[in-house]
Amino acid sequence: MSHPALSRGYEVVDFGSLPGTPCPCGTARRAFGDTEDFPGTIHVTEISETARTHYHKKLTETYFFLECEPDAQMQLDDEVIDVRPGMCVLIRPGTRHRAIGKMRVLIVVFPKFCPEDEWFDAPDSALT
Repeated sequence: MSHPALSRGYEVVDFGSLPGTPCPCGTARRAFGDTEDFPGTIHVTEISETARTHYHKKLTETYFFLECEPDAQMQLDDEVIDVRPGMCVLIRPGTRHRAIGKMRVLIVVFPKFCPEDEWFDAPDSALT
């Protein structure tokens, strides 16, 4: 028996219908985690003002900024950069990162997202 998604050649996800999952950044809606023939996951994440600095040992994340406040920033290790809608940041494994300010981002993750690959330094090194 063939897999229905494979037989039609595509899958469609309505992020508005996906449940929100708490994450260090705010609330994530994650797609394609159970899709066997796709090697990553796609997330739409609402970033809160209290995003925690974290890193991944295996995952590469690509943040595409859909919406953000004029003073939005990203902390990437010891550097802080300004971000705006339309920008994209690739974050390699081991890079400590967090978004600063409220924003909505599309995150592409390779390989598939795994919550066990979210790591935090003690104490949390977020900027205050």
